[in-house]
Amino acid sequence: MPLPLHLHIVQSKEWGEFKHRMDTPPIKTGDIQFTKHRIPMSPFYVGYAPKVNFDLQKFSWNELKAVAKQSKCAFIRFDVPNVLNQQNEHDTETKIISNLNKHCKKSPKNTFTKWNVLLDISKPEAEIQANLNQKTRYNSKLAYRKGVEAKLENNEKGLAVFLRLLYATAKRQGFLPHPNKYYQTVFETLYAKKMANILVAYYESTPIAAWMLFNYDRTLYYPYGGSSTEHRDLMASNLMAWEAIKLGQRLNCKLFDMWGATNDKDSPYWGFTKFKLGYGGELVEYIDSYDFIVNPFVYYSFNFSYDLFWKIRKLFVR
Repeated sequence: MPLPLHLHIVQSKEWGEFKHRMDTPPIKTGDIQFTKHRIPMSPFYVGYAPKVNFDLQKFSWNELKAVAKQSKCAFIRFDVPNVLNQQNEHDTETKIISNLNKHCKKSPKNTFTKWNVLLDISKPEAEIQANLNQKTRYNSKLAYRKGVEAKLENNEKGLAVFLRLLYATAKRQGFLPHPNKYYQTVFETLYAKKMANILVAYYESTPIAAWMLFNYDRTLYYPYGGSSTEHRDLMASNLMAWEAIKLGQRLNCKLFDMWGATNDKDSPYWGFTKFKLGYGGELVEYIDSYDFIVNPFVYYSFNFSYDLFWKIRKLFVR
């Protein structure tokens, strides 16, 4: 198994500052923070508390209920807690799940994916390289041989390149990205705290891939990235991942959190998961998301309407 999980970056004080700048200020109770989001055509809100590590973050359920009521939250969603599902091998996990089942109800939907690839980067570079998949190692070396170069571009130029490649990739792959302001604000906020970097791959002075990386509490995160359709044969993304690992080691990170994956080999995202696994990481599953219900009527009405919305949307978006 990978190294023990720490406090996730989205539960950090610095992430809270970013959310405040995005006009969704976090609400704190004990060691956890959540944001609130209005339920359409209602005076109530959904409280969103992603990636809480219940082993490390302590709080009072009674205080949480009082804060939720004061904030007009119908429920608090603990979205994909930062606790691994290890099939009840550990007492800590069993106690956490038991406590959640006592106070909450399993969520009908996740925002974060329940699966991820985690890579131990506390080992020497040579040992990590030896554990690379044969094809991954070949592709990384190929990029070097063909003249692809990865550079840190923590400036306006780098951010502009990142955004251009990210939106091009979103359009090509059919996923919905955040607006410009989101990426600009998160980078500016975290970079000022030495917690963010933009890595750009160049071929003959042309940017062909760009990643935004975060680091917090000995963990490196790869949340966002984009690439060009030009020079796909140069395997720039393989070089980027290896350079990200080396950057993480320079930043004294011990774990590389690749932000998300799938266990479904028929999923269109399986190829991206295979890419991540090529670096020797482990495909892991987190425990279920849970909802702390404050107003049952609003909670069940919201979930019914939300489910109906997505069912109707699927009829028209195919």
